[in-house]
Amino acid sequence: MPAPRYRRRAVVRRRRFLAAAIVLLAIVSVVVVVRDLAPASSPPSTTTAPPTTSRPVPSTTTTTLPSPPFAVGTLSFTIVEPSTASQPARDLPTIVRYPATGAPGGPDVPGASPRAGPFPLVVFSQGFDISPEAYAGLLNAWAAAGYVVADPAYPYTSPGAPGGVIRTDIVHHPTDLSYVITSLLSDSARPGGILSDLIAPSRIGVIGQSDGGDVSLAAVANTCCRDARIRAAVILSGAELTWFGGAYFTGPSVPLLVVQGTNDQVMNPVTCSVQLYNQAPEPKYYLSMIGQTHLSAYVPAGPARNEVARVTIDFLNAYLEHSPPALSALARAGDVAGLATITSAPSLAPVAGTCPDAPAG
Repeated sequence: MPAPRYRRRAVVRRRRFLAAAIVLLAIVSVVVVVRDLAPASSPPSTTTAPPTTSRPVPSTTTTTLPSPPFAVGTLSFTIVEPSTASQPARDLPTIVRYPATGAPGGPDVPGASPRAGPFPLVVFSQGFDISPEAYAGLLNAWAAAGYVVADPAYPYTSPGAPGGVIRTDIVHHPTDLSYVITSLLSDSARPGGILSDLIAPSRIGVIGQSDGGDVSLAAVANTCCRDARIRAAVILSGAELTWFGGAYFTGPSVPLLVVQGTNDQVMNPVTCSVQLYNQAPEPKYYLSMIGQTHLSAYVPAGPARNEVARVTIDFLNAYLEHSPPALSALARAGDVAGLATITSAPSLAPVAGTCPDAPAG
């Protein structure tokens, strides 16, 4: 007997329902498998992320610090040295040069933003009755090489001193020099200024020319006024001077570079530089500038001043930046045919003549 129509329809519906259930089960299974394969740390997103052009961040990074030459910034102010029982307060107009941001090779820029320090400090002392800024070519070269350079104008020995220049005031200059160092270190330690964190207190050098060389030498080698913070000295046509009192080279000393023109007969002739070099302990270097006079290798632009700049920078790099390659560079830079020779010999042959106002050799 044929099955009723409603039963056939029910069977068809059951078959269709069963087929649909099988398809639905397959879809659910696929979804479960796909979700199981997805990273557990990737949460579902309800928005579409925009495309990105950023590069992946590497696992390690290397920072390359800028290297010399630098642009040069300047800061001008007056350091006031307090009065003592024996003398009134002393004004020390000072220009500070420092490595600055910007393109190197241009003129120095007052108030320019400094490079991130700290940098070694060099205090320069000028010759008698000569403005410190007369040596601007050398001062800029040292600052561009990565040094903070201060050039105080000492009272009574700089041009325009009230009442005229008085050479005997030099006996106060080592104390002036030390006070300049103290003031600049204080400025570097004080937040918020151009000099903040710019000076490395353990890397201080001095450079001086003529009477300024006498001052610089006294500050590192004379018992009268040695400043233990100074770690290296460059003496340009300088000498020992009895006016300071004390004794030379009887205690701790520092690496020394002595520079002298072979035709220098003004105030501190060759005899003076040879005398102080022979008494100094090692390490020491003697740069002889062939045919140069008292100022010709330090003030006017030209090959001689360029030579002094190269050699002094190599010396400072070796002993204030603690760079071994700079010692090799120093030896190479100091020997230029017809222009300069350099030696680090324990002593030099004595030179005939006397050194005015120097202790007996």
